[in-house]
Amino acid sequence: MSIDKIRPVYVVGHKNPDTDSICSAIAYANLKNILCEGRQTYIAGRAGAMNPETEFVLKKFHIDAPQYIAHVMTQVRDMEIRETKGVPGSMSLKRAWEMMRDLGVVTLPITEDRKLKGVITITDIAKAYMDVHDNKMLSTAASSYKNILDTLNGEMVVGSEDGYFDKGEVVIATANPDLLEDYIHEGDMVVLGNRYESQLCAIEMNAAALIISMDSKVSLTIRKLAEEHGCRVITTPYDTFTVARLLNQSMSISYFMTSEDLLTFNIKDRTEDIKEIMGKKRYRDFPVLDKEDNYVGMISRRNLINVKKKQLILVDHNEESQAVDGIEFADILEIIDHHRLGSLETMSPVFFRNEPVGCTATILARIYRENNVEIQPQIAGLLCSAIISDTLMFRSPTCTALDRATAEHLAELAGLNIEEHAKEMFAAGSDLGSKNAEEIFYQDFKKFNVGDVTFGVGQINSLNDEELLEIKSKLLPYMETAEVGVDAIFFMLTDIMKESTELLFFGKLAKQMIEEAFFIRTEDIKDAHSCILRNIVSRKKQVVPAIVGSLQH
Repeated sequence: MSIDKIRPVYVVGHKNPDTDSICSAIAYANLKNILCEGRQTYIAGRAGAMNPETEFVLKKFHIDAPQYIAHVMTQVRDMEIRETKGVPGSMSLKRAWEMMRDLGVVTLPITEDRKLKGVITITDIAKAYMDVHDNKMLSTAASSYKNILDTLNGEMVVGSEDGYFDKGEVVIATANPDLLEDYIHEGDMVVLGNRYESQLCAIEMNAAALIISMDSKVSLTIRKLAEEHGCRVITTPYDTFTVARLLNQSMSISYFMTSEDLLTFNIKDRTEDIKEIMGKKRYRDFPVLDKEDNYVGMISRRNLINVKKKQLILVDHNEESQAVDGIEFADILEIIDHHRLGSLETMSPVFFRNEPVGCTATILARIYRENNVEIQPQIAGLLCSAIISDTLMFRSPTCTALDRATAEHLAELAGLNIEEHAKEMFAAGSDLGSKNAEEIFYQDFKKFNVGDVTFGVGQINSLNDEELLEIKSKLLPYMETAEVGVDAIFFMLTDIMKESTELLFFGKLAKQMIEEAFFIRTEDIKDAHSCILRNIVSRKKQVVPAIVGSLQH
C-alpha cells in the first residue's frame, strides 16, 4: 500500500508567487477542507519564494506560509510500496523460506531497530541448501540452538536452549561404536539413533551436542553423563536422513544475506530517476527507506505501472511555463484563474473557472458565498490583501467594480482600513534595498509563449521614485547577461502613484516587439534598454496582451 493513507490535494499558485497566488491558495485550501468534512485533505502550497509584501500580509494575519513544493513529479512514496516487515538476522533459513512462501515474495529485508542490515532472496536460500558440502558450515554460521530445535521440531532434554553451535563438525554416527572414536572430535554435533553405546561414545569424546532421532528415549544414565560433560541432548521425531537434510536450514540468514552495496531507494526519489536504475538490475525487489534512512518497505518494477500521480488544484494561473515543475506528471483537478487562457493541457476533464476580474481572490470570495461558508476574519484579510495587491489599490485597468465591492466587504469582515493597509503592504513590498538583482528580478517574473516565441515579463510596484531608480541600476546589468530561456526579457518598474511604468527590455526581438505593441514615441525612450509606458500599470491586461497581439499580426 502507499505510504500516505489519504493522498492529499495540493492547492498551488504560480512560480515566483505574488500575494494573490499565495493568499488564494491558502483561502481555497481552507474552503475545500471545510466542504469535504475530513473525507479529503487539501494543502496550500507555493511553487517559489514569497516576496516581502506577501510575507507582511501573512504575518499581519498570523498565517503560516504555505508548504514549499519544488516539483510535483511522481516519487517512490507515490508507488504501491509493499510493507514487507523486516526480520531479524537470527531467523533460520527454514523460517525465512516459509515466510517467503506464505507472503508470496522472493526477498526479505533484514533489519535491526528499523535500520536495513541486508536482504536475503529465495535464490540465496537455495544456494545455501544446495552448495553446502562442508560439515563445519553449521558451526561456521554460528547456528543458534533455538533455531536447531525449531527446525527439527526438537526438544532439549539436557542443557540450555540458549547459546550457539560455533565450533566443531556435524557427524552422522552410523558406524560401529568402535569406529566412532576415530571421527568424533571435541565440540562436534553428533546425529544418531537409540544405540546406547554410540550415545555414550559421543559423550566421552566431548561432543558439544547429541541429536537423537525418531523420538528415542534417552536413559537416565545418558542424561546424567551428558550433563556432567556439558553435552546438550536433543530429541527429534525425524529420522536420521531427515535430520541431516534439515540441519542446514537452521542456520541464521545473517550468514547468507547480502549486506554490502545494497541498492535502496528513498521515498523522495523521483520515479523517473529510478526507472533506468531498476531496468539495469536483475533484482526483483528493492528496499525503500524514509528520510531518516529507516526501512519502509519493498518495491518492484511492476509497481511503476500503477504509480499514483500528485493531485493538484491550480490557482491564479493556467500557463504551463508558470506552473510548478513537473506539472506534466501530475493530475490537475481544478483551475481557478483570472488570466488569459494559456498553454496548459490536461489528460482528463477538469473543473475550470476563469472570470475577467482583477484578482483570483475576488472569484474565491464569490465561491465562499456560493457555498454558504462564512469567511473568517483571517481569510477575509488575506483575500482583501490579494485584491489590493493585484489591482494596485483599484488603480489597475484590470480592476472591476466587483473587485472593489468585494475588497470593501472583505475589509469590513477583517476590520481593515483599505488605504492604510495598502500603504503598509506596498511599503513592505517595495523595500528591496537588501535584495540583489537576481532576487529582485525573479520576485515576480512570468514566462509566456506565443507560437515559437517565448518572452518573460517581471514587475515591481513602488510608491517611491528614488527606489525605482535604484532598482533600475541593479537590474539593467543583470538583465543584459541573464539566461532565462526566453527570446525577449521585459521588466516593469511601476510607479503606483503616477500610474505609469518604465519598461526595461533586452533580447534581439525585444525592441521590435515593444515598438509594435506600444507605438513608442521618441520622447518616451529613456535609453537603449528602457522606455516609459504612460497610464500602463498592469502586466496582465495591458503589457502581455499588447505584446501577444503584436506577435500574432
